[in-house]
Amino acid sequence: MWISTKAQYGLRALVDIARQPGEVVPLKDVSARQGISQAYLEQIASNLRRSGFIRSVRGASGGYRLARIPEDINAYDVVVALEGSIAPVECVEHDHSCDRSGLCSTEGLWRRVDSALRQVLGASTLADLIREEEALHGPRLVQLEDAPPSPLHGGIVAPS
Repeated sequence: MWISTKAQYGLRALVDIARQPGEVVPLKDVSARQGISQAYLEQIASNLRRSGFIRSVRGASGGYRLARIPEDINAYDVVVALEGSIAPVECVEHDHSCDRSGLCSTEGLWRRVDSALRQVLGASTLADLIREEEALHGPRLVQLEDAPPSPLHGGIVAPS
């Protein structure tokens, strides 16, 4: 399974919008912050709106806001809404698509891959992704310049 930029950008846009709860967020701002083409983001936002993840607000101060709380939006639902099937191979999605169904030594592997992917995406909510982004972009510690070793702190002092 190859997750396209559509799903990747869709999740990033949702996180961006969700980080501003209650506000109407213009797509041009999301586009600038996320480094995503505004035209492409408009296509993605249209899909996200039709799928019920965001609501559009028209007017001079228009944009988008979440349609549901972040805890009620999981990555699996978003990816499927933007990608369609996420099955790693055709026979996992459609049992009768292959003459070897039930006889193939790799079928079990592909079903385990599919199950793991669904479980990880399904267990990851937008709220989780927001917390991860906040951890990445939270306050940073200042790196002090390296000081020469001090004799008081275990440094070696040359004989005089």
